[in-house]
Amino acid sequence: MNSIRHVPSRVKSKRTEANLGAERDHFDKQQLSSISKAITSTETPVKEKHARRIILGTHREKGAFTFWSYAQGFPLHSSSILSWKFCHVLHKILRDGHRNVLQDCMRHHSSLVEVGKLWAHLHDKYGQLVTLYTKLLCTKLEFHMKHSEIPPNLEASDEVLERTAGSDINNVFQLTVEVFDYMDTELRLAETVIRQLNTSIAISTLTSGQCRLAPLIQVIQDSSHLYHFTVKLLFKLHACLPADTLQGHRDRFHEQFRSLKEFFNKARDMLYFKRLIQIPRLPESPPNFLHAASLARHVKPVVVIPDDDESEQPDEDDDDPEPLIEVSNASTSSIQQMDIFDQAFGPPNGGFDDRDLQIDSLKSELELLRAELERVKSEAQRYITQLKSQINSLEAELEEQRMLKQRALVENEQLRMELEATRRRNSEHENLQTTFIEAEKKAQATEQRYNKLKEKHTELVSSHAELLRKSADTVKMLSVTQQTQEEVERTKQQLSFEMDRIKQEADMKLEEQKFEMERLKRELEEKMAEVMRIKSTLQSSEQTSEQMNSSMTALQAEKERLMRSVSEKEAELSSLRQAAQVQQSSLQQEREKSNRELGELQGKLKEKTNQEEQMKKKLLEEQFVLLQGTITEAENIIQDAVAKVDDPLHIRCTSSPDYLISRAEATLGSVDKMKKGHADYLKNMADAGGLLRALTQFSHLAADTIINGSATAHMAPTDHADRLTENCRGCAMQSLQYLNDLKSKATIQKADPVSIRIILQKILHLGQELRPKGMDIRQEELGDLVDKEMAATSAAIEEAVRRIDEMMNQARKDTSGVKLEVNERILYSCTDLMKAIRMLVIASTDLQKEIVESGKGAATIKEFYARNSRWTEGLISAAKAVGWGATEMVESADKVVLHTGKYEELIVCSHEIAASTAQLVAASKVKADRNSKKLTVLQQASRHVNEMAANVVASTKTGQEHLEDKDTMDFSGMSLIKLRKEEMESQVKVLELESQLENERLRLGELRKKHYDLAGVPPEQVPQGNGETSALAHSVTMSPKPSKPALMKKPSLAHKPNVPPKTMFK
Repeated sequence: MNSIRHVPSRVKSKRTEANLGAERDHFDKQQLSSISKAITSTETPVKEKHARRIILGTHREKGAFTFWSYAQGFPLHSSSILSWKFCHVLHKILRDGHRNVLQDCMRHHSSLVEVGKLWAHLHDKYGQLVTLYTKLLCTKLEFHMKHSEIPPNLEASDEVLERTAGSDINNVFQLTVEVFDYMDTELRLAETVIRQLNTSIAISTLTSGQCRLAPLIQVIQDSSHLYHFTVKLLFKLHACLPADTLQGHRDRFHEQFRSLKEFFNKARDMLYFKRLIQIPRLPESPPNFLHAASLARHVKPVVVIPDDDESEQPDEDDDDPEPLIEVSNASTSSIQQMDIFDQAFGPPNGGFDDRDLQIDSLKSELELLRAELERVKSEAQRYITQLKSQINSLEAELEEQRMLKQRALVENEQLRMELEATRRRNSEHENLQTTFIEAEKKAQATEQRYNKLKEKHTELVSSHAELLRKSADTVKMLSVTQQTQEEVERTKQQLSFEMDRIKQEADMKLEEQKFEMERLKRELEEKMAEVMRIKSTLQSSEQTSEQMNSSMTALQAEKERLMRSVSEKEAELSSLRQAAQVQQSSLQQEREKSNRELGELQGKLKEKTNQEEQMKKKLLEEQFVLLQGTITEAENIIQDAVAKVDDPLHIRCTSSPDYLISRAEATLGSVDKMKKGHADYLKNMADAGGLLRALTQFSHLAADTIINGSATAHMAPTDHADRLTENCRGCAMQSLQYLNDLKSKATIQKADPVSIRIILQKILHLGQELRPKGMDIRQEELGDLVDKEMAATSAAIEEAVRRIDEMMNQARKDTSGVKLEVNERILYSCTDLMKAIRMLVIASTDLQKEIVESGKGAATIKEFYARNSRWTEGLISAAKAVGWGATEMVESADKVVLHTGKYEELIVCSHEIAASTAQLVAASKVKADRNSKKLTVLQQASRHVNEMAANVVASTKTGQEHLEDKDTMDFSGMSLIKLRKEEMESQVKVLELESQLENERLRLGELRKKHYDLAGVPPEQVPQGNGETSALAHSVTMSPKPSKPALMKKPSLAHKPNVPPKTMFK
């Protein structure tokens, strides 16, 4: 023992270093072998034993340095399958490797981002998956570097999650958003993998399908923990924040819950996962975060990985398997024993003795013991794994029983709540019945009061009529009384006049008597001397005086009698006046009373009328408010459809043109119903039911059309896709504009869905264009198709003539003067052109019939067309082009008349129509007899069409010159420097316009080349040059006598009617 202790330490350290170096080399060799076998370019899944050795290597070296040193040499940019399997192995290392792996992988974060960006730009199925997988790994690295408390395998307890979230609600909110993003990357990868499997019709038993499905095991493990984290964090947020603030979080969770449940269900049905993983079942409905008690019913989903026997099956090309249990202690102890032996007996000297034999025997025994120990440990490890799997299955069963118990409690609680709700509804029903009975009693009492008021009103009306009759009688009595009073007045006046006359007579008599007395006195004085002498005369005079006194007394008595009669008459008249006043006052009182009662009744009647008017007004307002609410909901539906179109996730959605056509036709039908409902509502605004139903149906169908149109555009060619997407947006914009007009009382009268109908018809037309051409048309149907296309062309020309007449009438109403003259000239020339085209189509039809009759022989017409299918298709293409050109001509003329288009568009349409008719003539001349009279008629009709097209161009240019305002160029007030500056600016503008002209010519040339490619014209027939050559060809075509080469250079327009210019839909 003393000799062992005194062995030099230098010898001991050298041997230890040699052993460690050999062990390191063996470790590097094993790691390189496992990495190269796990990450290959073959479309097979990564073997579990290779991945397990790589993971054990990270635990042995406490990091992923060796893995990354070998992984950097892989050509990840050249093989998408290699990149996919590299991401799978890296995911497994992050989950199950050493904790220092996270820092080592974070150093290569930029490399992962570059790999993802590279494969994102390449159209490869595995490349798309690699892009999503690298994004998932980057998100995983960033999340766990930020929240180091949560391990990369996400196996963290609720206490760790609570500690990571903290007490600050802002941190909880931010952590929830990050978990949502984490879950989105997981689900997006899973959905893409499953969708590719469905697209390629791969099954999980094939190696190609297993290669894609293998990483989803780690996705299932991650997503189950993330779902639990999300539920815990959302319940914590709802305990601190109001529900309205977290509406977006709830919507996002519900979407993720639906996607995760669908993913789990699909994966559970796949045979590949059934032997590798036990996928948990999510509840039927998401947790109710508004009810805190729902947290107790939440069950954490548990993923169980059963025992895998793959490691027990040796591989033919595999090296010596490394034990799954760390046996470094045993190897270290053996090394220490060997070092002690060397210390005791010294190093070998190259000879063999008994000690060498003992050493060899001891080594062999040691190797046997080590193999036995490894076997025992592996057996123990297998037993431990089996026991763990049994424990996991029992825990899963326990969780399932617990979940069933919670579900039973929840169902019991729901039944109790339903019972209480039923009781409340019964009590409410009884209260409603009581209220209804009371309302009936009140209605009966109101009806009785109304009947009494009605009877009272009838009595008042009758009493009012009686009072009116009495008033008429009283007026008559007053008139009689007034007449009597007038007679009394007249009698009084007569009596007074008679008294005045009597007084005058008496006065006259008195005067006469006085005069007589004075005369007598004079006579007495004169004949005083004769008194004595005339005693007899005196006595007679005394007698006369006595007679006069007696007559005076009689007159005075008569006067007194007349005065008494006058006073009696006046007393009688005063009594009559008093009686009339009393009668008049009573009559006035009765009249005032009747007027007062009549005023009260009129006030009640007016109040009732006002109430009825208010009820009608309130009803109208309620109907309009209901209409506004429906319009707002319809706007939300359409805006949601537009938002889905703009959503990047919607790119994965596709649809068929046939389904788009069915949706567009249904939407057009709903537009008619909406228009009828709008007209009915304008007639009777108290009933908006029809309009509400039509608006609801239209909003849903329009949104469905917009979404399916965008989905159809994802599978369409670029040009059709752009126009279809643009028309879908235009449909949404026009629909929102129409709904906005309906919301306002000021604009509801002029709201018109015509623009929506036009856009929908364009979408329907595009959908019909996108339907597969030629697949559904057999050669036997070409004959019918020719007749149909010629009939459709004739119908299009008839429609064009009708629309031009309508535009002519509208122009006469809206314009006058020079504008009217220009518009009439243009429209007359367009009408003449349409008539010429119609004659050309008729002549072409006659010539076509002659060709068929002369060339078919004993065959039928359909057999002739089928035998000459290329010629028939050219004829159909020419007919389509003519009809399309006529439609475009009408649209351009309409825009020019309305001053919303350009004159150049009308000129270009004229050129196109001339070229299309020339193509029709050329197609007809191919099989026609040169001496045919109908061919001569067709050529004359073609010349007439060219002349009419030239007239359209001439009238358009003339009208444009008449309407252009040419400013006079007055440079008299400019200085030399100013003129020089203006000259330079004019030169710059000329150069810019020349550059733009050259660019547009180049673009026109490229467009024509592409058109020739699509039309199938050979390259040697394509005219070289830019737009000048095309313009020359057009000008030659427009001449009265077109040359034959110009017609031969015009390409086939089989696809041209299907490609209208984009400016039509703006």
